[in-house]
Formats: sequence, C-alpha cells, structure tokens
Amino acid sequence: MLLSVLITDFLEYLELERNVSQLTIRNYDHYLKRFLQFTGNIGPEAIDLNLIRKYRLYLSRWSDPKTKKPLKRITQNYFMIALRAFLRYLARQDIQTLSPEKVELGETEARPLKILDDTGLKSLLEAPDITDKAGMRDKAILELLFSTGLRVSEAASLNRDSINLNRREFSIIGKGSKERIVFLSDSACEWLNRYLDIRKDTFKPLFIRFQGRVDPAGDGGAMRLTPRSIERTVEKYVKALGLSVKATPHTLRHSFATDLLINGADIRSVQEMLGHTNIATTQIYTHVTNKHLKDVHKIFHSGNKG
Repeated sequence: MLLSVLITDFLEYLELERNVSQLTIRNYDHYLKRFLQFTGNIGPEAIDLNLIRKYRLYLSRWSDPKTKKPLKRITQNYFMIALRAFLRYLARQDIQTLSPEKVELGETEARPLKILDDTGLKSLLEAPDITDKAGMRDKAILELLFSTGLRVSEAASLNRDSINLNRREFSIIGKGSKERIVFLSDSACEWLNRYLDIRKDTFKPLFIRFQGRVDPAGDGGAMRLTPRSIERTVEKYVKALGLSVKATPHTLRHSFATDLLINGADIRSVQEMLGHTNIATTQIYTHVTNKHLKDVHKIFHSGNKG
C-alpha cells in the first residue's frame, strides 16, 4: 500500500477506534500531508533513518511563503510526533516500516505554564453574578473546572445523571477512550447543587445555554453548551477582571494540577486525576512546583536571618 492510503486509514482509525477529537485529527492530517508532500506517494518500507533526517532538515529550513517566518522548534516537533504516531499505527498493523522509537524529537525550551495566583483565582471564581441563572451556571462551571482539572471538552460532555452529588464523584471518558474517576470538592458540589436547583427543565446536559431559542427536542442535546461556549464564558470574566494572565479553562486545569503537587500529592496520582496516558505530560508541572517551593524557601530563610 502507498502512504496516501495508509494515512487515510490512520486518520479513520483515530476517529473510529480511538475516539480522538476532530481538532486533533485535522492537525494530524495537516502534519502528515506535509510529510507526504515531501516524500511523494512512496511505500512505507521506503521510510528509513536517512529519509527522516532529510525530512527534519526540510522542516528546519522551511519558511512560510507569505510571512517568510520559519517553523518554531516546537512546531517542528509536532510534525515529528504525528509521524511517530503514524509509524506506531503501521507497526500495530504489521506493516513493514521504520520503528517509531527511532524518530527522535528536537530539543526545545519548556514553555512557561500560565498559572493563576491565589488572588487571581479567587477573583475569577467569585466573578459570576449568582443572582442570575446564567451567572449561577458559570459559577458552577468555574468551580467544577478548578475542583477537577477536567478538559473543557470533558466538562461540556457531562450529563446531569452522570454526576453523583451524594458521593461527590463521577466517571468520565477522556482522550483515547480512557475512563477515570473524578472527585468533587465541597465547594464544587455545593455550587453544582445550587445551579441544578434553579433548573426547571428536564434537559439531559449538565451545562445548558439560557439564551436563544429553546429547543425541547429529544433530551435537550441542542441546548448543551459547547466547549467553545465554555471557553468564551471563562474569557468573558478574565477580560472583565483585567487579569494579568489570559486564563482559559486549560489554565484552571494547570492550576488544579500545580495546587495538588504543591500540597504534597505524588506525580502518579496527579497523572491519574488528569487522565494523562504518559507521565511525561504530567511532569511539566514539576517545574512550576519546584520553582514555587524554592521561592517559599527563600522567603522563609530571608525572614529568619539574624
């Protein structure tokens, strides 16, 4: 088989078997089409280390035709990560090709994580007007995101009957169809209860819109907030408060993880709570927590001199 056919098979596999988001599939499609453009429609057995070296050289020298800007090192790595995933898929299909472990990534500088400090986080959580039902919903969303570290797509997918408020837990299926148990804080549980108490509808989705035409068809799926709607909700409060950090739902996920680590949680537990398949993904938070602990150490000792 030729690369063009195998790439299509791989993208369909991601969608049907791995339940990968459409955004991720579009990104992989973009990255792998660039590889196909570079190699031509060759067979998978023609992929070797020499070809990979030439491809990496091609990416490092590539520049945008309009802006003339080169690809950042981290973007070059995205192309290689997609290629490695594709090769891993071919190996699973017993198709002869280069081993994915032989595709190395370039060294990049760690990007600083956007984390809200305690003051900014408190301001954001208290920003919604809870005398308004949309504000009550937004308050519940913010508390849930910080309490659980959910991805925005996971929060948007929740249904009312999926959360056990008495036991303060629920299960969620995250990336790669991986299921995990999520626990709610007392505060998140309280605000979810208060939000659901003002709901007079029987719609299935946990978070619904209160503006626009009411669509009562079926279980109210048309009323569900989309991930983008939740992102815009967070953006609205961040802008209104004028926070120095351009916080997003993912910022609350970062804040959740670093808060756990600073308070003594072990890295494996945090990996499980975030639903990370690879612990290397979770380890990005140790840079932030190590810096925090160093800062605390300096403050403590400077205050105890003499």
